[in-house]
Amino acid sequence: MGHNPSFIVPIGTQVVCNVDVKNNAGEVLFAKGVVGIIVRSPVDNTHAYRVRFMDETDLMLPRRDFIPRKQFQNPLESANTVDENDLYQRVIYRCITGSRAYGLDNDQSDTDLRGIYLPPADLHWSLYGVPEQLENDERQECYWELQKFILLALKANPNILECLYTPLVDYQTPLAAELVALREIFLSKMIYQTYNGYVMSQFKRLEHHLQNHGTIKWKHAMHLIRLLLSGIIALHEGYIPVRVEAHRDQLLAIRHGQLPWAEVNAWRIQLHKDFDAAFEVTKLPDRPDYERANTFLVYARRSAL
Repeated sequence: MGHNPSFIVPIGTQVVCNVDVKNNAGEVLFAKGVVGIIVRSPVDNTHAYRVRFMDETDLMLPRRDFIPRKQFQNPLESANTVDENDLYQRVIYRCITGSRAYGLDNDQSDTDLRGIYLPPADLHWSLYGVPEQLENDERQECYWELQKFILLALKANPNILECLYTPLVDYQTPLAAELVALREIFLSKMIYQTYNGYVMSQFKRLEHHLQNHGTIKWKHAMHLIRLLLSGIIALHEGYIPVRVEAHRDQLLAIRHGQLPWAEVNAWRIQLHKDFDAAFEVTKLPDRPDYERANTFLVYARRSAL
């Protein structure tokens, strides 16, 4: 039930006293467990808080004498029960995505590591649960818990599908290799809705930024065009292309701001039309194979015992 010594509990927070509340004479005014509300917070936790109780009494209490009611009723939310460093040992798949995987990198490009982790069964079943993803910004790493990864793949999340199709696999267990071998079960016509919808919404944001600030985020624009190209090939050929050799020069020209915005936007509109045409003739199923995805998840969970 420890607290962050630098965090100031805000005004309006209901709190539970973890000691008897006494007056200056040592008389107990309120028994341990009484509820109050903070009406004035200090500038730091070396000073007291003004807490108002149900009878309208205001008293000054140090931070150590109370716990926010939400934390008191849900101690598991704030308990430090999961050591994420231990969970990194449960990574079953690690790959390189981003510019290096696309073939659009330069000397300054980061190495983006993405992948999957499978938590131990007892922790996964416990009250504490496990985080949906592990992130380390310093090392440019992100690993999704297996079920979260599968759910995102079933929704045709581009980042997740690219993890399964990137040619740059850094590490995989036999279990992860089985999942990669099943990657086609995640491909469906949902790619059309997911990719198209994301690109349209993001291009609107880019245009608003141009109108309001007079600048374009060229790298983002490049990746949106790349995403459309990827989606069109996926519908036609039934796989997710990660490398972009055929369009590399054009994409890098966008990234470096060498193409007029009107030309980039016109290309985007044409690609949407090409996407529509690909959707009409694609042989991909309407939906991904939920049954096989679920069967694999149950199998993987059992392997974590």
